[in-house]
Amino acid sequence: MSQRKLRFALFGKKFQENKLLAIRKILDCLSFSQADIYIERDFYHYLCSTLHLNVPVQGVFERGYFDVDFVVSVGGDGTFLRAASQVGSKGTPIIGVNTGRLGFLADVLPGEIETAFSEILCGNYSIENHSVIQVTAEGDPLTGNPYALNDIAVLKRDNASMISVRTCVNGEYLVTYQADGLLISTPTGSTAYNLSNGGPIIVPNAHNLCITPVAPHSLNIRPIVVNDDCVVTLEVESRSRNFLVAVDGRSEKRLQGSALTIRKAPFDVRIVKRSNQRYFSTLREKMMWGADQR
Repeated sequence: MSQRKLRFALFGKKFQENKLLAIRKILDCLSFSQADIYIERDFYHYLCSTLHLNVPVQGVFERGYFDVDFVVSVGGDGTFLRAASQVGSKGTPIIGVNTGRLGFLADVLPGEIETAFSEILCGNYSIENHSVIQVTAEGDPLTGNPYALNDIAVLKRDNASMISVRTCVNGEYLVTYQADGLLISTPTGSTAYNLSNGGPIIVPNAHNLCITPVAPHSLNIRPIVVNDDCVVTLEVESRSRNFLVAVDGRSEKRLQGSALTIRKAPFDVRIVKRSNQRYFSTLREKMMWGADQR
């Protein structure tokens, strides 16, 4: 066990009571190791008021106001992305406990909690650095967090006609996409929205970005992979004169006429991996590659 008292910040979401055992295991593991526990305020109130848990904590916090050794995300990949957005440039390693569904990011299963935390508390783990991208808008700044671990998308609104997205890479014209949207994804996000739109899977340590159209009007249009030091510029036109910008699923309405610039962020997200975890074995398991369905 570590000689220094460790500090953990817990993020979570409301879940069914049958998921209660997972959070109990985490709290028990951390309390037994005499770690300091800090919990996101809304999650803390949910645990205490709704689930009636006695939660011994050193403090509660809001948004990104915490200073700890590890962040623990309890939920699915959506909860993990929210935790990552709050960590931002702090560089705090994130542990993902999966009480959701598929879980590429949150990959510690409920049945593995005691073993995983025992290993982490003993220092038996590795850290993966995952690249982040950011978006800026010409003229009128975005109101939300501009950083994405998975992807940034421009999308049509509601039932509007498809949008036109004039796309340049490092100032060189690529193509004007006629589609329901356009997605710029990191290697981490390649197994998310990108994959469901026919984009390629990219290994986490690759230095690439993928540009993937969403429901393109032309069948000749295909995803393209570029280096992650490229700067991608988008100019969007829409019959409704507005569209959505979605940053890891956090969307806001934009009026056409201002260019969007997407580039690699100046920091990475650091994800805790157990020493026995291997990317390709996880990929085979999650994607059911090689499974005989007969």
